[in-house]
Amino acid sequence: MLPPGFAQRMRGLVGTDGVVDRPESLLVYECDGYTLERAAPEAVVLPRTPAEVAQVIRALWKDGVPFVPRGAGTGLSGGTLPVEAPVMVCTSRLQKIESIDIANRRVVAQAGVVNLWVSRAVKDAGLHFAPDPSSQNACTIGGNVAENSGGPHTLKYGVTTNHVLGLELVLPTGEVVQLGGPVEDRPGYDLTGLVVGSEGTLGLVTRATLRLTRVPESYRTFLAVFDSVADASEAVSGIIASGIIPAALEMMDGLILRAVEDAFHAGLPVDAGAVLLIELDGPEAGLPSQSEEVRELCKAQGAVEVRTARDDAERTLLWKARKRAFGAVGRLAPNYCTQDGVVPRTQVPEILRRISATAEKHSLRIGNVFHAGDGNIHPIILFDERNAGEVERVLAAGTEILEACVALGGSVTGEHGIGVEKIAQMPLLFSPEDLHAMATLRSVFDPQRRANPHKLLPDSKVCVEARAPRRQAAM
Repeated sequence: MLPPGFAQRMRGLVGTDGVVDRPESLLVYECDGYTLERAAPEAVVLPRTPAEVAQVIRALWKDGVPFVPRGAGTGLSGGTLPVEAPVMVCTSRLQKIESIDIANRRVVAQAGVVNLWVSRAVKDAGLHFAPDPSSQNACTIGGNVAENSGGPHTLKYGVTTNHVLGLELVLPTGEVVQLGGPVEDRPGYDLTGLVVGSEGTLGLVTRATLRLTRVPESYRTFLAVFDSVADASEAVSGIIASGIIPAALEMMDGLILRAVEDAFHAGLPVDAGAVLLIELDGPEAGLPSQSEEVRELCKAQGAVEVRTARDDAERTLLWKARKRAFGAVGRLAPNYCTQDGVVPRTQVPEILRRISATAEKHSLRIGNVFHAGDGNIHPIILFDERNAGEVERVLAAGTEILEACVALGGSVTGEHGIGVEKIAQMPLLFSPEDLHAMATLRSVFDPQRRANPHKLLPDSKVCVEARAPRRQAAM
């Protein structure tokens, strides 16, 4: 329950249009991209500047009110659902790219700047911001930092943490601190790296100093067509084992292919068992020989066909189809749940076999579209929430898939984060001592658990008794 006069005080800080508190308007904020659980805040505050964010957080601290940070709402683990935190502080209005330093290849961007805007701002200088989540047309820098977002091209270029030099962080007390900065490789503890991926549990990021990367001189983009997921998986292992590191190496199975082709008409083979979308980049001089080697490796693993994008337009269409695959799934079922786990890339064929067995066990359809090059899987579980018992089967299937990832030597998340969705699986990876150490570290930043409470780490709100299973080889 909010204290008396709360909304009026907030409007005094951020303006009359900066507070949302009507119940019908709050429905927009009751979920993010992960929709199996919903919870609406009592109020949403929308500051326009980093200074206003600090003022709002100081006022919340004074009133003893916990808060949930939110960016564009594209998260996929329920990280912005308000759990015993009645106020949501939304950074979507912090939309300024404050400085661009081409010579030193860095920009300073506010938390509400959309990911793709950064690359567009420096395109003419031949630079870009390398992390490219599938939602990069909408997701914001603050959310990317909170979740340590990835994307197809992180196989070669790394995830968000590899491209953040410094952060401005508003602590739960309202104090503003600067972490890192424009200088590379600062001595001392990497506090910037600590905050990246902390899911808003250490405070609220308002600004980020981002590293820019030179746009590659040339590209080669291939679509390798296979009769089965198993053959495509073996081709992935073959390419990586050869020493070639593609910029991206993505897989879509037959179920996803048909949905994507119906939506975007990209010329995808709807009768295929799976395809690999492979992209090489770098100096033009080295690409012809690498391209031929990749073709031969795919054919050696049974590729029916290996197509090459003929021009930028065809390359763009292929990537549009891949990055919008999740939206296309809406053609297959009224609801879907996207899981996110990791296995060693050599275990990709085995985890896909286990996903198939899980689908059969629970009478569910599961499609697969994922970052095959680094073993980051994204099984998409199709369902209809109106059917009694189906949601429970989806939850059970998701848990089994994550447990299988850990058993095969992997992790319960690669880029979507823990949020509320995967807290119960954290003890599969970490001992009680590990989790206690993380909670102690969190207390340094937020001793009263005011910032995004009951997220990321198990606590009294989430009773967890699971223990890590013995890791085993593929069966």
